[in-house]
Amino acid sequence: MHITVVGTGYVGLVTGTCFAETGNSVVCVDIDAQKVKMLRDKKVTIYEPGLEPIFLSSIEQGRLKFTTDIAEGMRDAQIVFLALPTPPGDDGSADLSYVLRAAEDLSKHIRQYVVIVDKSTVPVGTSEKVREVISRHVSTDLFDVVSNPEFLREGVAVEDFMKPDRVVVGTSSDRARKIMHKLYEPFVRQGNPVIFMDERSAEMTKYTANAYLATRISFMNEIANLCEKLGANVDAVRHGIGSDTRIGKRFLFPGIGYGGSCFPKDVSALEKMAAQSGYHFKILQSVMNVNTYQKSVLTEKVKSYFQGTLLGKRIALWGLAFKPNTDDIREAPAIDIIQGLLALDAEVVAFDPQAMENMQKVFPAQITYAHDMYESLKDADALVVATEWNVFRSPDFDQMRSLMRGHVIFDGRNLYSKEEMQEQRFYYESIGRP
Repeated sequence: MHITVVGTGYVGLVTGTCFAETGNSVVCVDIDAQKVKMLRDKKVTIYEPGLEPIFLSSIEQGRLKFTTDIAEGMRDAQIVFLALPTPPGDDGSADLSYVLRAAEDLSKHIRQYVVIVDKSTVPVGTSEKVREVISRHVSTDLFDVVSNPEFLREGVAVEDFMKPDRVVVGTSSDRARKIMHKLYEPFVRQGNPVIFMDERSAEMTKYTANAYLATRISFMNEIANLCEKLGANVDAVRHGIGSDTRIGKRFLFPGIGYGGSCFPKDVSALEKMAAQSGYHFKILQSVMNVNTYQKSVLTEKVKSYFQGTLLGKRIALWGLAFKPNTDDIREAPAIDIIQGLLALDAEVVAFDPQAMENMQKVFPAQITYAHDMYESLKDADALVVATEWNVFRSPDFDQMRSLMRGHVIFDGRNLYSKEEMQEQRFYYESIGRP
């Protein structure tokens, strides 16, 4: 099939590359000429495990192309995916300007029937708005608008795309339904479902999934904070409830809050949608409040240990990305931690396997970036762990002690056991453990 993907951000690039990998002819369109040039030069513009090999092979075999020209991208298109940013506006609602502008632009180049797919996370009712924009220029029998939300986890996005738990498609058109079923058939050969529903329900499904997962995270962070006060161990509690099949084991790990491109903006957008419809979504407001608080928990532990001031203290920070296996720092707890430490007059030396270049755009000169995890520890008075990269899980503690001025660790991801830290002679604080 001939597929056009408008937008080469995280979702667009993974979507286009994975469809090309299964034999489709894909053209990715982006207005950023520099990014398009990099992609044409076979340079992947995001870090995502497993993406580069299939990206390179699809380009070399002529199935994956990039352009800044929407007319070129639309020339043979049968399906067009809108994979564009929907950033939060000043009031927290999703900004649809990129999506609607792209719909306006591509509508001028529709010459044959095409399925327009909202792949971006968009508010309920967006498919109708896209349909209205395109119908200003094109007869409605030449296109259908479909909602097909993505459920990609950064760090395992290629696997999620190639072997999805489910595919959700919102459409009221039999013609579009058949095309979308044919498109996704190679990805669900093991029997996982392609779930068809109306457009509004599909749009709502995406927000509901992210809001529910964010709620689980904030709930467990509240439990962890209470465990510390009551002398209970959140790890034991997590195992105890996770074995209940009604609850399950996933998304029960306490920490320093959720971040990334999805949960923060999607929870905010859903809460705003509810408010605009006259409904006060009390749980989501609490989820956001808890998450904001949780991002400050580790800094408060450091502040308390050093009795209110970090003047003259050197703090090593391991982890900048909002989660491991990505270079994405959007809404990363590390940003709040850095700001908090700097406000306490600390010197911060940071290391992350992938995200330092992105973080340098936020803190170009305020902190120091180390070449490796051990370099960051030299003369450090304490270590703060903010991201659970695998490389941080089994460090050389003897080397750490020899490098650090103070043998102190504040672990925001509970990577280490209290018993091991005691044996290694480190002062150790984590999340939700007495």
